[in-house]
Amino acid sequence: MTFSVYLSGEIHTDWRDELQRGAEAAGLDVVFTAPVTDHPASDAAGDHLGETDSQFWRDHQSAKVNAIRTRTLIEQADMVVVRFGDQYKQWNAAFDAGYCAALGKPYVTLHDADIVHPLKEVDAAAQAWCTTTDQVVEILRYVLKA
Repeated sequence: MTFSVYLSGEIHTDWRDELQRGAEAAGLDVVFTAPVTDHPASDAAGDHLGETDSQFWRDHQSAKVNAIRTRTLIEQADMVVVRFGDQYKQWNAAFDAGYCAALGKPYVTLHDADIVHPLKEVDAAAQAWCTTTDQVVEILRYVLKA
């Protein structure tokens, strides 16, 4: 069975590559999708719609264009992994987790223990909280091969 996994969240480390390598090494039939991880390209997603007179409207246009991809891929996924890093507040990742919860879409969170408290509601709705990509791979192995 091919399983589709959307990889949401933090874009400043190679966690997506680690997870993909782990799933491949485990022989799992997984297709991974993700948001646009090129930060400048994501910020400019709506620039072709015309110049705006404030940063708010530029961000607003780009967020709406990015949402086409994000919503579609989350809705098509069998499971979502939401990664919270330690470098920035990932409000977009928290939004994606909430969207998953609203859809009844299974998701797992991936983050360090030092941010458990601010993510308690996000983690409470998740099917699992992982601290390593290896733990995510083990969940996928169990789901696909048990």
